[in-house]
Amino acid sequence: MSLYNQRGVSAQKEDVHQAIGNIDQGLYPNAFCKMYPDYLGGDKDWVNVMHADGAGTKSILAYLYWKETGDLSVWKGIAQDAVVMNLDDLLCIGVYDNIVFNSTIDRNKKKIPGEVLKAIIEGNNELFETLAKTGVHIHYLGGETADVGDVVRTIAVNGTMTVRWPKNKLITNDKIQPGDFIVGLSSFGKAVYEDHYNSGIGSNGLTSARHDLIGKHYAKNFPESFDPALDDAVVYIGKHRLTDAVSDLPEQRNAGQLILSPTRTYAPVLCEILLKHFDAVHGLIHCSGGGQTKCLKYLPGNMRVIKDNLFAAPPIFNLIQQASKADYREMFQVFNMGCRMEIYTDADNTEAMIQIAKRWGVDAQIIGRVEAAGEKSLLLTYDGEEIVYQ
Repeated sequence: MSLYNQRGVSAQKEDVHQAIGNIDQGLYPNAFCKMYPDYLGGDKDWVNVMHADGAGTKSILAYLYWKETGDLSVWKGIAQDAVVMNLDDLLCIGVYDNIVFNSTIDRNKKKIPGEVLKAIIEGNNELFETLAKTGVHIHYLGGETADVGDVVRTIAVNGTMTVRWPKNKLITNDKIQPGDFIVGLSSFGKAVYEDHYNSGIGSNGLTSARHDLIGKHYAKNFPESFDPALDDAVVYIGKHRLTDAVSDLPEQRNAGQLILSPTRTYAPVLCEILLKHFDAVHGLIHCSGGGQTKCLKYLPGNMRVIKDNLFAAPPIFNLIQQASKADYREMFQVFNMGCRMEIYTDADNTEAMIQIAKRWGVDAQIIGRVEAAGEKSLLLTYDGEEIVYQ
């Protein structure tokens, strides 16, 4: 059993998918988000979408870093994580504007004071102001903050996005077909709309990253930061402190700042691509939970996805792999490994999309292609190793 499973989490969420297996899959079963008829407006040419996600256990890392350094700014990053994990899922169905956001924050009041809540709320507002300048408008309608110390040991930061969207502007993934190329957008570096180098970690796999990278000092001093039922052999088994400097980066960052890099949004990039090249976008996949295997869930038929030109993994993932001793099969199944968004398109449009991304400071390249096959599968080639997922 992998360390990930021993810590009570699953990259594939098999039991969750089994639990919802009999629920209506919506109008477009292959789409990245579930869509329903326009119950809000009653227009047959529109759909309604309500999507929920959050920062996950990354908030625990923010808690540890804040307790150790007093730096409240990390909570603004957590606010961004909760927003982007919703927003970038919606981008995958073509939605990029006039979105309503409601936040949900559950906290242990004895551990999380009001100044943390203030930083999170201000972080939401600052992100929405930044995105509005790029043509992406999100309307913040408040939300719910609950003091539930019996349920939450520190804090959980989540949110919900709601939107009405015209059917003729939807990306449903039904156009993905053999012969398509995959343009990958990097999760690391420094985009035009980012203030600092982004490690690319996103908001997935943070349970593994946290326990594998940092050491027993945190278990001893912050027992509220982990499940007491876990075996000590899998709790904070790394060698790092969050304040340790990390070398070979474009700018000075410590381990905590690296692992707490706010999840990059691709909204400015995809907004421009969808406005200029909508018909050429056959599908969009957000490589979040499930990492590079996420595409298998949304293919519209039996096809083989070949990824043989991925970005070289940025330093954060090398640090995690060295600490955890995980093989590439597990790393690519848990983490985005430097590529968190995939655009499926035809050969004629790949270069235009790559250039749009690069103008926004987001590296992009053709990472693979789609071939006809008798069943759904992913062939991933990296560092001389071939890995097959089905």
